[in-house]
Amino acid sequence: LKKNLKPGDVIEIFRDGYQHWAIYVGDGYVIHLVTASGHGDSGSSMKKEKLQDVAGNDKYRINNHLDDTYEPRPIEDILQEAERFVGKEFSYNVIRKSTIQAGTV
Repeated sequence: LKKNLKPGDVIEIFRDGYQHWAIYVGDGYVIHLVTASGHGDSGSSMKKEKLQDVAGNDKYRINNHLDDTYEPRPIEDILQEAERFVGKEFSYNVIRKSTIQAGTV
């Protein structure tokens, strides 16, 4: 799978009971939303980390399913916007929202 990854790919990581989402930005790195705690309402931030560190032992796959529904934005725009969000904090409720929303910003 690593050989097939391209910058801008949406990565779906299969956690126990939920899916975690990230954007692949190249050189083994992804940008993803991280909650400050494991609780429902909490501050969250976007982080840039190695995909292997984020996925750990969990399985993951490329899931660009929305590319069939919507015209994808230019890769350069996706990567610039994702990088711009790194380190920014967000109010986020894991009960009401999914990290796919962060992955498609």
